[in-house]
Amino acid sequence: MPFTSLGLAPALAQAAAELGFTAPTPIQSEAIPAVLAGHDVLATAQTGSGKTAAYALPLLQRLAQAEPLTPRRVRTLVVVPTRELAAQAGEVVRSLAQHLPRKPKIAVVFGGVSINPQMMALRGGADVVVATPGRLLDLVAHNALRLSAVEHLVLDEADRLLDLGFADELARVLALLPARRQNLFFSATFPNAVQALANGLLREPLRIDVASAPVEEAVILQQAYLVDSKRRTELLRRLIKTHDGQRVLVFVATQYAAERVAAKLHQGDLFATSFHGGLSQGARQQTLDEFKEKRWDVVVTTDLAARGLHIDQLPVVVNYDLPRSPVDYTHRIGRTGRAGESGLAVSFVTPATEAHWRVIEKRQGLSLPLEVLPGFEPTEEAAPALPTQNDGGIKGKRPSKKDKLRAAAVAAAAAGKPD
Repeated sequence: MPFTSLGLAPALAQAAAELGFTAPTPIQSEAIPAVLAGHDVLATAQTGSGKTAAYALPLLQRLAQAEPLTPRRVRTLVVVPTRELAAQAGEVVRSLAQHLPRKPKIAVVFGGVSINPQMMALRGGADVVVATPGRLLDLVAHNALRLSAVEHLVLDEADRLLDLGFADELARVLALLPARRQNLFFSATFPNAVQALANGLLREPLRIDVASAPVEEAVILQQAYLVDSKRRTELLRRLIKTHDGQRVLVFVATQYAAERVAAKLHQGDLFATSFHGGLSQGARQQTLDEFKEKRWDVVVTTDLAARGLHIDQLPVVVNYDLPRSPVDYTHRIGRTGRAGESGLAVSFVTPATEAHWRVIEKRQGLSLPLEVLPGFEPTEEAAPALPTQNDGGIKGKRPSKKDKLRAAAVAAAAAGKPD
């Protein structure tokens, strides 16, 4: 099925082909006609599904068909949770617009860098703005842009916008928008908080759900190794040398762990560096660009890199620390095995995290043997079994903020009861 059969102009279909979309993906096939028709959309789309093009292509067409505003005013607003996703989404939108007869002005704004160049770039207005919530509000406060003419709102990775604590900022952004507009929600999952937000904003939305499509399972080989916690770095070094010449993306739990593991690998004559939210935006972008250019063998990162980042032909992903949830596991391993390429996803399971791994396995429908490499036989004791929880979450030993709030509420209720 060609893109033109979905109602797209030849210029946009050509741009999509140049980005590697020879035919529409499932999310694109369903979302593009809906957006062109003006429907609100609530779409569940897994990583690597082509969702950015799914909303960018029809919105660019609608923008090209509309009468231009003088001066330019923001008609399309795309809100994303992270700087990297803003830069990547902006790059896709610009690439897709390159062959349009009247090219829209596209601004990409995010925090972590000076606001002045972004204010300068917004002089004369912009047709499309891709932004993180905090920087968007800063620019509004500086009178660098107005949102009163927004006709199309996209919340990309809507679940993460709430997970990362952007709820208050997002509410302030929504209050600045006109009541009549098209709303497009794209998310990997729709927890209750996101669903409640969607119910309050969307008008008879078209629901699209392609998250369960087995895009990744057929091309990603998954392995799990049982290893003592203190020997994971040694095993990681062995694994990297086994895949000599191939880039490896390693996921850890914290920024400190990213720095520590990267330093140990670098001391072992591996070209390794860290990538996490504690770095400046310039350092993060430089590391990402250099990794894409194959100038680093190993990048050790947090879940910051688990979504939204596209790295061509990344062969190996390693879970040095297990993710907190099955959703995060899916997004982590989704960094490899993209665009039909094969990939390898390796997880390190320590005796203390074996029970947690079994839960991830169950939720993912996996059944992977826990392999033990000769010389790495574990000696640590397994953690005691945790009590069964009924809230559906996968937790480690440390209670989350929600756990603490829930426990406090229970305690308060118990304290208020008469003896």
